[in-house]
Amino acid sequence: MVIEETGPTEWTFRAEVGVGPWPGPWPEDPRYDPELLEHGDRRNVVDAYRYWRREAIVADLDRRRHPFHVAIENFQHDHNIGTVVRTANAFAAAAVHIVGRRRWNRRGAMVTDRYQHLHHHPDVASFAAFAEAEGLPVVAVDNTHGARPVQDVALPRECVLLFGQEGSGLSEQAQRVASRVVSIAQFGSTRSINAGVAAGIVMHAWISRHANPADAW
Repeated sequence: MVIEETGPTEWTFRAEVGVGPWPGPWPEDPRYDPELLEHGDRRNVVDAYRYWRREAIVADLDRRRHPFHVAIENFQHDHNIGTVVRTANAFAAAAVHIVGRRRWNRRGAMVTDRYQHLHHHPDVASFAAFAEAEGLPVVAVDNTHGARPVQDVALPRECVLLFGQEGSGLSEQAQRVASRVVSIAQFGSTRSINAGVAAGIVMHAWISRHANPADAW
């Protein structure tokens, strides 16, 4: 914690993020970045990846990624997409697929998109063709008629979790390509739930069923 005096009676408390320059002799491991070793590593990464090159982190994540994918329709330039990407990174999803508009607001991703495989599909048809070619069942997430509560569904180990936009939800075309549709139980007055929050809930449902807690950091 760094305390800075900003005036006669005002103080600013600023938490230092990350670590400073490497103390002592530098490691010879090629995964380490000389610039980070010299100046410090202030990135939002787990301690195990401190001072590592970005490419080395991605390579190590590829060794640890889970076999589920995440997809989200992007037809309203939804700012929640960044949050979905960030959560997918936290749960080590195999990849994130943007369906529809190519551009999306990356601010919510908090730079995690640098470490996450991202793919773009111009429309639902091309996304469905990808999923079929890879043998990945599509699990749509939407509080629509006929959807089954996610806690009652055995999510496939290898699959694509497909999310829509907050409010409007998934398009009819997206729902048609899904092998099943799951919903999240809600108890308040609102019909919808934040897309980023919904993605986190369903991803964790997958993690709870298929991931090994011993592999977590």
